[in-house]
Amino acid sequence: MESQRTFLFIGLMLVSFLLFQEWNNDYNAPKVDPSATTQTQQAISPESDDFIPSSSDNGLPTTSTSAKRSVIEITTDVFTVKIDTNGGDIVESDLLQYEEVKGNDTPFMLLGEFDGNQYFSQSGLIGLNGPDETVKGRPTYHSEQQSYTLSGDELRVPLQFTDSNGVNFVKTYVFKKGQYDVALEYTVNNTTSNPIQVQLYTQIKRTVQEKGSLVEQNYLGAAYGTDDEPYEKYSFSDMAEKNLTKSTQGGYVAFIQHYFVSAWVPNQEQNNSIYSLITGNNAAIIGTKAPAVNIAAGSQQTISATYYMGPKESDVLEALHPDLDLTVDYGWLWFISQPLFELLKWLHSILGNWGVAIIAITVIVKSLMYPLTKAQYTSMAKMRALQPKMAALKEKYGDDRQKFGQATMEMYRKEKVNPMGGCFPILLQMPIFLGLFYVFLESTELRHAEFIFWLTDLSAKDPYFILPILFGASMFVTQKLQPMTVTDPMQQKMMTFMPVIFSVFFLFFQSGLVLYWLVSNLISIAQMLYIYRGMEKKGIKVRG
Repeated sequence: MESQRTFLFIGLMLVSFLLFQEWNNDYNAPKVDPSATTQTQQAISPESDDFIPSSSDNGLPTTSTSAKRSVIEITTDVFTVKIDTNGGDIVESDLLQYEEVKGNDTPFMLLGEFDGNQYFSQSGLIGLNGPDETVKGRPTYHSEQQSYTLSGDELRVPLQFTDSNGVNFVKTYVFKKGQYDVALEYTVNNTTSNPIQVQLYTQIKRTVQEKGSLVEQNYLGAAYGTDDEPYEKYSFSDMAEKNLTKSTQGGYVAFIQHYFVSAWVPNQEQNNSIYSLITGNNAAIIGTKAPAVNIAAGSQQTISATYYMGPKESDVLEALHPDLDLTVDYGWLWFISQPLFELLKWLHSILGNWGVAIIAITVIVKSLMYPLTKAQYTSMAKMRALQPKMAALKEKYGDDRQKFGQATMEMYRKEKVNPMGGCFPILLQMPIFLGLFYVFLESTELRHAEFIFWLTDLSAKDPYFILPILFGASMFVTQKLQPMTVTDPMQQKMMTFMPVIFSVFFLFFQSGLVLYWLVSNLISIAQMLYIYRGMEKKGIKVRG
């Protein structure tokens, strides 16, 4: 197998990979069964292990637009948050340090109502005496202020509700400077003469949405972790097919999207239930339910959980839960993507520019692969030098393929030529290429990362398609410099069109990824000229 045939093989692999991913998106598109939806909305008794908040609207906000809500606004250094007094849910979160669109001052809206869709974080107390179970339409909380602003290191936002029996519930959100995780504390003061029982539930609600294209995002949907399953995706179609029911020590639930994640992390010292459902208004829910808590008469108790709503930053997520960093999903090539990203971060910390860091990592990769590259080009040159002998063998043995094959292998042995020598370096680059592909899909640090001139966002396609065109030109030059060993006319035509085919693919890839491949090609051209010059000095005919 010569290098040119390997290029064709790699092109086929790339096309197959993209087609498979797009097929996977279509195959996993949400298909909601109306009968199944009706079934999930039926109230389940509190004693059932499968109990999900079962008020008339499944524990969801009864209003559909923020204009109808009474909200409390919170501002910190990292986001602005809106909390609905009905139920005390987080109904909007704008990330102040991330732009919605590059060059636009509008903060990125992670949670909220947009384009006809809803994305909320919900929590409450159910059980025999939980207000989210006993109060029709969920409890309406009272706050001393309508707006809060973080001025120190910590901001506490208490919401109070007292039920008809005089039990006082204080739902407190705790915001901290520079942090995207918010602590939830439920303090229940049982002022009655009888014991009461409550149960904390935390859930994330998101309107069912179809996934975008492969280049734009790799996964949009829910995920969870248990003591047996550190990270499992649970897509919209999974939810429509079957309600999730898991019991675990600790655990977490999350909704994942491009570069960002929101996740509930319950108390890790207790056994929690993880559940999912799809409601009648096309909303997908994944949540956790804590064990029931008994509170004696005349006493109080605090129940807590943590909610994260922000960028996919591995170190931060891992600090909240040992497995939550897996939501930075590098796919099946994670063992390549993770070290590549760590190296890229280290280079960026030194060089201060992500584009320059990409160029540096390309130089490092190509330098490490130079021995294989040299073996590749040497093998290709020797294969070309053997073409006259190959033609002679073909003429000698005619259609006797067995004898021709035996004679060819004997010739390779005598000439010390490895016909596979031109394949390995190219094949080794594909996992690196795909590994970097997932790095650019998942790593928030690279979102809106600038390089130079027109390249203001390395995570987006080149707006003027300059890099893909330059890449195609570099690939064309590479082909012209390589000794052509393919003799089949059809394969020669395919090889001629390969630069065009790859350039078309790269038109829509992240510009940072195209930058890596372009620089890789330029280095390959320089290495090729250097190696061939040395071989020609030794009298080995390389081209011509």
